[in-house]
Amino acid sequence: MTAFKAEPVLWIVIPCYNEEAVLPETAPMFLKEVTHLAEAKKISPDSRILFVNDGSRDKTWPIIEALSKKDEHFIGIAQSRNRGHQNAVLAGLMEAKDRCDIAISIDCDGQDDITAMEPMVDAYHDGCDIVYGVRSDRDSDTWFKRTTAQGYYRFLNKMGVEVVYNHADYRLTSNRVLNHFADFHEVNLFLRGMFPLVGFKSTSVYYSRHERLAGESHYPLKKMLGLAFDGISSLSVKPITMIAQLGFIISLLGFAGVIWAIVMALTGHTIAGWASIVCIVCFLGGIQLLSLGIIGEYVGKTYMETKHRPRYIISDRTWEDSEDDQKQ
Repeated sequence: MTAFKAEPVLWIVIPCYNEEAVLPETAPMFLKEVTHLAEAKKISPDSRILFVNDGSRDKTWPIIEALSKKDEHFIGIAQSRNRGHQNAVLAGLMEAKDRCDIAISIDCDGQDDITAMEPMVDAYHDGCDIVYGVRSDRDSDTWFKRTTAQGYYRFLNKMGVEVVYNHADYRLTSNRVLNHFADFHEVNLFLRGMFPLVGFKSTSVYYSRHERLAGESHYPLKKMLGLAFDGISSLSVKPITMIAQLGFIISLLGFAGVIWAIVMALTGHTIAGWASIVCIVCFLGGIQLLSLGIIGEYVGKTYMETKHRPRYIISDRTWEDSEDDQKQ
């Protein structure tokens, strides 16, 4: 059984993209929580708050640099260009894995309850390697957002993707989980569906989500739908299985239709008609194009995976590092 450290070094990984409005508001909140946990002897005083600049076009990186000069707990890395939220989280976690005992990933907008970190750390001390931050309710969401989000998680589960209901990317992971997670080399990332694949003892901490403190959301419905489809096509082949099943059913119906057409022809009951032909052609054509599109999505992802392109490139750090720019 793995021994858990009495005062583990915690790194909080915070992806940032154009967050100049909210970063000055939430950075002191993160520092306050780290200070509280260190004073309570639950984490080491050497713990850090790691901001990951995901190619921001505003003053996010200068703010991160200023914070790192102001307090040693603040550190930051910058990606060479914008690579997306999932790649930014991965970059931070891989940067942290050899320097910390536990890491907590969280967005910087203040919506996720920062005080939930303490029960997460408590769960780690109780022997858990992964602790998922799970929303206890969606009262702060609009009806449309709440309905689509709930349908989103149900749809993922039905498609064979193992996800924790109402969990996004707010989670604690131990460094041994991160070391095993480093063996996952997918280019198409869906972290909330990948971490359950690692295994180890896990639990959930429930919290209420708040309104965004400042700035605008970078995850509209379009991006949520894209992320959902990426998760399905990256972690499940069930859509292809469903296409095969649908093809079998249509083949049976087609075979029955052929028999029916032959019988009608032999009995002299055939009549000329274009409506039935148009309906059948449109239906089968639509099914074929949809099936080809889904299969093409899998082929495209396979093509991208075979390239083995780096998932992130770190161009700058707020601290000196003897290594060259890290690529993964």
